[in-house]
Amino acid sequence: MSAEWKDQVGSATSVQWPVGIGAKGNEGVANGVGITKGSIGYVEYAYALQNKLTYSKMLNKAGKVVAPTSVAFQAAAANADWKSKPGYGVILANQPGEKSWPMTAATWILVYKKPVDPAATAAALKFFAWAYQHGDAMAESLDYVPMPDSVVKDIEQYWKREIKDASGKPVFGAM
Repeated sequence: MSAEWKDQVGSATSVQWPVGIGAKGNEGVANGVGITKGSIGYVEYAYALQNKLTYSKMLNKAGKVVAPTSVAFQAAAANADWKSKPGYGVILANQPGEKSWPMTAATWILVYKKPVDPAATAAALKFFAWAYQHGDAMAESLDYVPMPDSVVKDIEQYWKREIKDASGKPVFGAM
């Protein structure tokens, strides 16, 4: 959001902080923040909830103040332009939408577009399709955020279109 910040600190997946100390993982960051007066940190949503950490609201791209909630994370995912990067490699920072949380991330599995073992890849994709279809409540019970249905539908179409065996036949849906 700030040209000065982008120029001086950066805006990629790794930035050059002008001051401060780093820590490894959620626990390391939380411990470092806990013992350093006036500090802030960024940890995974599930970790923050499960450890009852203090959090802050933030100003999003639409100029709205939002809290870190499942709804705000889903809004960021739903409003993202997933087709702007190959393989859904979108960083969900600063996505549009009045309800979008400005610092959201998604975790993905990686598979080859032309897998060595198409049957194993098909089985893995079948499992993930099942998880998308039946796993929302389980994800929420673990304080994780289900992917919006519109994104799931697009992902499954991508699997059918892009992941193929040696003969060019789609792997997903083959079993």
